[in-house]
Amino acid sequence: MTSPSPSLPIVPQRPRTRASTVVWTIIGLILLVQLLVVVFAYLVLALGPELVAVSAALALIPLAIVLVTATWIDAWEPEPFAAKAFAFLWGAAAAIAIALLFDLGQHFFTLIPEDSVFSAVVRAPLVEESAKGAALLILVFAVRHTFDGPIDGIVYAAFTAGGFAFVENIQYFGLALLDGGANEAASVFVLRALFSPFAHVLFTSCTGFALGLAARRRGVLRIFGAFLLGLLVAVMLHSVWNFAGYVGFWGVYVFFELPVFIGAVIAVVLLRVREQHLTRDRLDDYGRVGWFTPNEVALYGTRAGRRRVRAWAKSCGGEAPALVRRMVRDTTRLAMDRQRVVKGWADADTRAEESAMLAQIAALRSRLYSIG
Repeated sequence: MTSPSPSLPIVPQRPRTRASTVVWTIIGLILLVQLLVVVFAYLVLALGPELVAVSAALALIPLAIVLVTATWIDAWEPEPFAAKAFAFLWGAAAAIAIALLFDLGQHFFTLIPEDSVFSAVVRAPLVEESAKGAALLILVFAVRHTFDGPIDGIVYAAFTAGGFAFVENIQYFGLALLDGGANEAASVFVLRALFSPFAHVLFTSCTGFALGLAARRRGVLRIFGAFLLGLLVAVMLHSVWNFAGYVGFWGVYVFFELPVFIGAVIAVVLLRVREQHLTRDRLDDYGRVGWFTPNEVALYGTRAGRRRVRAWAKSCGGEAPALVRRMVRDTTRLAMDRQRVVKGWADADTRAEESAMLAQIAALRSRLYSIG
């Protein structure tokens, strides 16, 4: 088999990440881990180590449900691991710390009664969704070359909200065990872990979705406007969820929250299908000018093709599986960049990224053809 001869020029590849970016990423992750330690120390002081350990074990169940689902959503065009780790740690550490600071401030200054409807329906949703949404706002600028669509925003929102809900569940389960014993803890567990593991994910995904749409065309004002709009919807859904406890939880759950969640699931599935079709269409653009053969377009632009090429790589062994993973990742990234060019949303960075990806794909292809 011979490699196709592209009719477009290959330009030298620009480095994908700068050393300063890597350094700042490492520093940010370290700081968030340290803050997470502080948050857990607070929980241990408030609940005791035994209750925290038991509650954490219980909280791992809804966390696993969320992370498995988020990974499935992210499967076609995976986001960088470091960015997803940042999102999770921000939710579990920074967002929780912000919410706790507001709670402590309310406790000491008593501006609003802690158990008031206003506190639960207005203050808590506003503080928590703003704190979680801040992670998405940081990421849309920090990883602007990969945060470029609504699916990306939903994935980052799921990791952020998953981290937040994990720590919040530890607190809820611990308090239930402390105040009411095993029976009350079981009721809280069923409600939060089994009936509503995606509650926080649903709320924060509104912010992520809006930012993902805005990130396609970029622009600071557009991004901040989308952030505020998405945040408003997230706060409203969160407020309705909290208000349900005052007007009849199951009625609100069955007739409002559940239909909204089902609608969100359908929307995500449709977005994933569109992402797959878009990848094939844009790779086909490159195929028409000689960058890919029709067989390569089918291999990297369809689910069935990816299964075939991964099976082939596994049978070859050696470096083949790693090369195929990179080829799948880079061709998908290339298709997303091309989509921005086609829609007229591209800037100079997008075009430079497109050229760099083409150069990298050409090098990867040569190594793969030498194996085959």
